[in-house]
Amino acid sequence: MNATAAGQPDFVIQCLDHVVLRVSDLPRALHFYRDVLGCTVARERPTLGMVHLHAGRSMIDLVDVRGRLGVPGGAAAGVQGRNMAHLCLRIEPFNEAHLREHLQMHGIAVDAPASSNFGAEGDGLSLYVQDPDGNGVELKGPCSDCGR
Repeated sequence: MNATAAGQPDFVIQCLDHVVLRVSDLPRALHFYRDVLGCTVARERPTLGMVHLHAGRSMIDLVDVRGRLGVPGGAAAGVQGRNMAHLCLRIEPFNEAHLREHLQMHGIAVDAPASSNFGAEGDGLSLYVQDPDGNGVELKGPCSDCGR
């Protein structure tokens, strides 16, 4: 790698490529991310206990904690510990009423009203839910003050 001014890298991060979630019940997690949130299966790797999902231009990889890749990480996250705080999925359009209705139809609780939160594109409305393993998922709409 070439050195740059003040030790800065000579590369630029383009996007978040993927996130890997260790899950306690792979079919249940797959149902949530595919059937409820609309991700599509890119590849299934049963020998590893893993499913790769398209999430827009990024990927969410689901790894069964009992599978070949999941076992070395120990127990699944639970009440006492988490894999992460939350992941944020940028969605469009963001219609709070329709989104709440869709989530409720799938038994997904949304406790708080939409709030404006800062993300990669700026401030925009979002709702927070939990996946079946208790991982936080932020469903974020477009920037509300961009281009104005």
